[in-house]
Amino acid sequence: MEYRRLGASGLSVSELSYGNWLTHRDGAECVQAALDAGITTFHTAAAWDGGDAEVNLAAALASARRDDLVLCTGVFWPEGPGVNDAGLSRKHLTTSLHGSLRRLRTDYVDVYQLLRFDYRTPLEETFLALSDLVRQGKILYAGTAEWTAEQLLEAKPIADRLGVPLIANQPHYSMLWRVAEAQVMPVCERAGIGQFASVSLAQGVLTGKYRAGEIPPDSRAAKAVEARPLLLPDLLDRVGMLRGVADEAGLTMAQLALAWTLQHNTVASVVTGASSAAQVTENAKASGVALDLDVLTQIDQLLGSFVQTDPRLTWSPALPREW
Repeated sequence: MEYRRLGASGLSVSELSYGNWLTHRDGAECVQAALDAGITTFHTAAAWDGGDAEVNLAAALASARRDDLVLCTGVFWPEGPGVNDAGLSRKHLTTSLHGSLRRLRTDYVDVYQLLRFDYRTPLEETFLALSDLVRQGKILYAGTAEWTAEQLLEAKPIADRLGVPLIANQPHYSMLWRVAEAQVMPVCERAGIGQFASVSLAQGVLTGKYRAGEIPPDSRAAKAVEARPLLLPDLLDRVGMLRGVADEAGLTMAQLALAWTLQHNTVASVVTGASSAAQVTENAKASGVALDLDVLTQIDQLLGSFVQTDPRLTWSPALPREW
């Protein structure tokens, strides 16, 4: 495993991170495989499965040395029925973090991520609360996820003025979904913000496991309906052609997709999950892989018009009205 600095900060993260959104219930073996592979960076969130994702991650990491880990959790999504149980208000940031610290069995979080933009809460309120939490030593750094370039441009000066080290953004970014390249990544590079790239296997589509009209019962698409719009016969045919590119490079399809994401100079780490320890071990081998220009060109030619680049597709929705 190789390591990169996160943005302009002094914090080093593993090129592959482990996220436990879908696999936390049976994830102890996966977490151990991640540790064995040199992965030091772990992602979870307060709202995932009612907090159980944090509880299970803490249990799986119990034998690891805390100072060796970069522990990331996040806030935004509803965590309860109350009107203040979601969003980025001062109240919710504070109560959510205290719950996360308790479930994670730690005194501090390395990177506290604002998982979406909150249109109803002033940025000044959000970052003043973060500033207090930084001074209290409960969070070391702050990050965002799926924020637009405009939102980041507005937030960074406020964060700087209030002493909040805003060093990370987590966009959806893959061979197929490149909407962050046009605006978000250049803005982040100038602001010293690094990328935690997520969904880099395109809900499993870029692993090559899917065939037209077939959904394996143990696959991501069988469990998560958001993957199914990607199962277009023409797209799956194009992805299938990437197998030859991967074979020539000596990589699995998943390794090729993860290595492609790591070629971008603003990407510090790629966040992946896995359904087995073997997948974690294999995915980790994408670290340190350099893809030559010929491979990158072949990928672009094969995927062609299926690549999404429109920056307006950055997903930063408002909360439901009841919140």
